[in-house]
Amino acid sequence: MARKKARSIETTVTFLEMTAPPAQYVPAPANIKLALMRAETPPVHFYRYLYDTIGRSYHWVDRRRLSDAELDEAISAEGIEILVAYGDGVPAGFFELDGRNGQEIWLAYFGIVPEFRGRGLGKWLLSEAIAAAWLKEPERLRVETCTLDDPRALPLYQRMGFAPYERRQKVMNL
Repeated sequence: MARKKARSIETTVTFLEMTAPPAQYVPAPANIKLALMRAETPPVHFYRYLYDTIGRSYHWVDRRRLSDAELDEAISAEGIEILVAYGDGVPAGFFELDGRNGQEIWLAYFGIVPEFRGRGLGKWLLSEAIAAAWLKEPERLRVETCTLDDPRALPLYQRMGFAPYERRQKVMNL
């Protein structure tokens, strides 16, 4: 069986931070029946479904390379929170907060399922992620995005109160 040749792609990664909770509140879109639930102990297969379905278009590869045991350890670690948005009864998006570093929380993953993109869900879900992070009273909330992500991601992060503090070039091995 022939091995698939590794492919590389260049991207620019922008690191952003927020040092105080934003004042704005974003209401849920009215055109979708929504529920936001914390995944207390998500099974690996469910997490892979979310990660792969959302990240496929954006070249999310890091977690795809982990074995089931490694991924289970990563998503079950103390300080990790995964919240899933359900729209009209099915998974519509998720976010993962990484609070293992005490006073600094990372919005480690954030995304919307393709069928729900463009329906106003992203701004609401990001607002919910920000609110959930600030409930822990960190000194700062951080996130990173890159040029492989949805082109609306960086402007949305900035509109929601994140400010860029660093940019780096990175080569992704796909």
